[in-house]
Parts: sequence; C-alpha cells; structure tokens
Amino acid sequence: MRIHSNSQKWLKAFHLLFVALWVGGAVTLSSKQFFISAQSDGELYGIFSTMHYIDIYIIIPGAMGCLLTGILYSSLTNWGWFTYKWIIVKWIICLYGVIFGTYPLGPWLNDMVEIANIKGMAAYNDPQFIYSLTMLMIFGTFQALTLVLACFISSLKPWSKINKLNK
Repeated sequence: MRIHSNSQKWLKAFHLLFVALWVGGAVTLSSKQFFISAQSDGELYGIFSTMHYIDIYIIIPGAMGCLLTGILYSSLTNWGWFTYKWIIVKWIICLYGVIFGTYPLGPWLNDMVEIANIKGMAAYNDPQFIYSLTMLMIFGTFQALTLVLACFISSLKPWSKINKLNK
C-alpha cells in the first residue's frame, strides 16, 4: 500500500516537526551541560530538573515521532527500507539514538537530577554525579552530533541507490 502525494506531504511535515524536537532538544541539552554555573543548591537542582523536562517532554516525543514517521515513510512510500544507502545509515542513527538515549543517557540524567535534589552543590563531590556528568558530556554530545549528521544526510542524500540483482 502506498500513500498519495498530499498524504506524503503531511507525513513529511510531521516527520520534520519530530526531527526539530529531537535534534533541537539534544543540541540544547548537549550545549547546556557545558555552561552550568549554579550558585546554590536550588539553582543546581533547577538546572538539572529543567534538563530532565527537556528530555521527557521534547526529546523523547521527538525521537518516538521520528521513529514512527520513519516507519510509515519506509512502509508507505517509494523510499522504502533498503532502497538507498543513505536511508540505511539514517535507520542506524535513529535506532542507535533511541536505544542509547533510552538506556545509558536517560538514566545518567535521571541520576544527576536525583543527586542534585538530595545533595545540592555537594553533588559535585559525589562520584556517581561526576561519572554521569562526564558520560553525558561525552556521549550526549556524540548523540547530538550524530543526529545533526542525520539531518545533513537526509538533505544531501549522498549515497546511491542499492542495485538489485536481476534474475
């Protein structure tokens, strides 16, 4: 089953909306963590709880929306699942982003919010807090960069169509 041109335009519009949420949220969290300058316990908790809010209400819906609209795109349009190499690369980035964001990145951020709430500024002396912050700085930035890369891949479509064997 294929969708008509007008429906495909709507699907693309929703896909782009979800991309904006996911990529925008990821870049925001990635850049924010390098500029945390809390002066009090409440400020530190406020910063991390705001980052958690961005994760829960912007990044996760964006990622799930990208995944869902990507599935619809691959299933209902001529773009397909494995027609082009760049589509395969985007699927790898998307699945990596959803899985890696769900398991290590999300729990690291959750740990930091909880520790900041309990310990305030003393969180900077907590080994788990320091570990989670370091991991988020490294891997959160890597995640954001791979999502930006996916946007460029989607725009430039750099690799050719996969040749099918003629029988």
